[in-house]
Amino acid sequence: MSKQSFLKRGTATVLSLLLGIGVTTPLILSTSVSAQLLPGERRGQPSGRMAIPEGTSLPVKYDEAENIVVMPDETAPITLEIAANIKNQQGRILIPYGTELVGEIQPSQNGSRFVAEELKVPGESPQSINASSQVVTRRETIRRGASTGSVLEGAAIGAAAATVLSGVLGDQVIATEKVLGGAALGAIGGLILGRQEAEVISIDPNTDLDVTVRENLDKPI
Repeated sequence: MSKQSFLKRGTATVLSLLLGIGVTTPLILSTSVSAQLLPGERRGQPSGRMAIPEGTSLPVKYDEAENIVVMPDETAPITLEIAANIKNQQGRILIPYGTELVGEIQPSQNGSRFVAEELKVPGESPQSINASSQVVTRRETIRRGASTGSVLEGAAIGAAAATVLSGVLGDQVIATEKVLGGAALGAIGGLILGRQEAEVISIDPNTDLDVTVRENLDKPI
């Protein structure tokens, strides 16, 4: 047997072993997750449902703004999207790219995090989900008369933050079209007019908000 043939056979053997291990060992990839059988299921007798395991990371994206700005104690509603097809080991798509993930930005541990509440897979009924992101502690101080730079330009701003910042900035323009929660920008800013600065949480939704499943997510297959 030639050395090349031996190497090819050895490579094929290793791949076979790895694939065999993958049937029983969870393997989490950026575009694929392993699925676990739910209690009471038997191999070869599928019940039509499968679980996305606790601890699975789900990538998300937010196309409406490059930055999200909230007050440190603010809760703001937001809808993100799943940024990759989530598949089981057989290649079946359990959560398709673009699926809506509805939830809130919430204060947590001296920062803010995204807490998912509902998964909206196209063609299926909305489903409750227990998942959340890491805590984001990145803070920015916005001062009266100073340039806001890229922090506020085109950002999605929580309604409370928009109110506070409108009072701080006065006649300065906040360049945004998206206020989370639907409040009018600066609607009650006059009540806090004269404040010289405000500290906000600055979130990059496309890198900071990937969520981790906190409880097995039961999905139809």
